[in-house]
Amino acid sequence: MLASIWPSGAPRRGRTVRAILSIGAAAALVLTGCGDKTTESADTSGAGGLSIQPLMQIDAAGKEVPAADAAAAADPAGTGTATCPPTTTIAMAGALTGPDAALGINIVDGVKLALDQHNKANPGCQIKLKEYDTEGDPQKASQVIPQIVNDPSVIGLVGPAFSGETKATGQILSDAGLVAVTSSATNATLTKNGWKTFFRGLANDDVQGPSVAKYLVGTAGYKKVCVVQDNTDYGVGLAQSITAGLGAAADPACAASIKKGDKDFSATVTKISGAQPDAIFYSGYYAEAAPLVQQLRTGGVDATFVSADGTNDPQFVSQAGGSSEGAVLSCPCGPAPDEFATAYEELNGQAPGVYSVEGYDLTTILAAGIDAGKLTRPDLLEFVRGYSGDGLARHYQWTAGGELTSALIWVYEVK
Repeated sequence: MLASIWPSGAPRRGRTVRAILSIGAAAALVLTGCGDKTTESADTSGAGGLSIQPLMQIDAAGKEVPAADAAAAADPAGTGTATCPPTTTIAMAGALTGPDAALGINIVDGVKLALDQHNKANPGCQIKLKEYDTEGDPQKASQVIPQIVNDPSVIGLVGPAFSGETKATGQILSDAGLVAVTSSATNATLTKNGWKTFFRGLANDDVQGPSVAKYLVGTAGYKKVCVVQDNTDYGVGLAQSITAGLGAAADPACAASIKKGDKDFSATVTKISGAQPDAIFYSGYYAEAAPLVQQLRTGGVDATFVSADGTNDPQFVSQAGGSSEGAVLSCPCGPAPDEFATAYEELNGQAPGVYSVEGYDLTTILAAGIDAGKLTRPDLLEFVRGYSGDGLARHYQWTAGGELTSALIWVYEVK
């Protein structure tokens, strides 16, 4: 297949994902994957017009599966007849400033859209939103989350956003009986802590890792992959899952670790360059992924750059520029349907990004509970625990431990 589509000697970078598709399958993907879905993202000026575009949704075997039907999604407007006290409030907690702030802003803007649609349709129930900036820092979150639980007006939380801050504060939220629905914290161990109020709105890293690994080895055909991880709870956990899933394709000789906040990756580039891999999988966030891929390209490494949801943000493209072209980015998050994307941009002044749809869907669920008269923390918690319904991204229903009963992964490409 590679030889039939790409001439010999063509650069490896950016070609691999496209090369695994036949001409007919590629045409079908344009129609089904992009015809009613879009990830047209924030301003990519200076990045050569590049953007993150969906390729396909995959299952645990790394095989393509159909996307969810957005037409079946719950509407935050509800029936328009809801009533609730004027103090009724939900909170959002996540990184709203700092190097990874775009991820938190994507979420809170999705929350705002759901509440805007709800409140316009329900004059008798105006749900308020309180935003709490954790900077994505577990220590800062440990100071912020008690403020939320000590505010009696807050009956539900969208967040925390990152795995590290969730790990540091999950017990506080559980002890307070405050339902916490996260649209982005994916470390698999979070649901193994015995918390009673934590619900994950997307697949965890132990789902994402093996699914993406099987896709890379089985579908894309990579033979040698260098796994690079940062030192966050998210990065370490995902790297472990990816490495295990890759099996013999993960070359331990070129595996590398970096620290969050690092900008000089010369030692890592040298190690990877000597290994001559087919691909590099980076387990971390876009703030480090952008300079890493730039330095890899400058260092002559043209292997496909692969990363996951922590990198899957327009800021990666904006900061990495042309070096991001051809990058393959997985995510348990779903792409934004056109109608949602239009409404989101009209309200927020920018296009949706990673986790925007999940922030919207999870807020819609909290609003549905409030509209059903679940106006206390215990009542809203029980509503979420027993919820089953479709959203824009997927079907939402949780196990007793707070994991989705069914979760899939999306694969995207920068082009």
